[in-house]
Amino acid sequence: MSDILNRLADLLEQRKAADPSSSYVAKLYAKGMDSILKKVGEEATETVIAAKGGNKEEIIYETADLWFHTLVMLAKADLKPQDVLDELARREGLSGIDEKNARSKS
Repeated sequence: MSDILNRLADLLEQRKAADPSSSYVAKLYAKGMDSILKKVGEEATETVIAAKGGNKEEIIYETADLWFHTLVMLAKADLKPQDVLDELARREGLSGIDEKNARSKS
């Protein structure tokens, strides 16, 4: 499952050095984190609207957009998808309530 995430992460890393006029992602990087976060927020809203509408194809499409822009955000912050996957693995088997309480104490 994470192969596509790793390939995308590698491509997004390459786009950091690309000419903003030649790449959508390079243009996002050039505009800065605020623009990237705006896109993540827009895509999150569109995902919620798609889920509310119940059309599975739209939910998949909008979630793909959300994940893509989230990967752009991670790359801008010099993070990899594996960092998030590692955190999910750390939480596996923990009660969500216990995990959240432990996080707020540290």
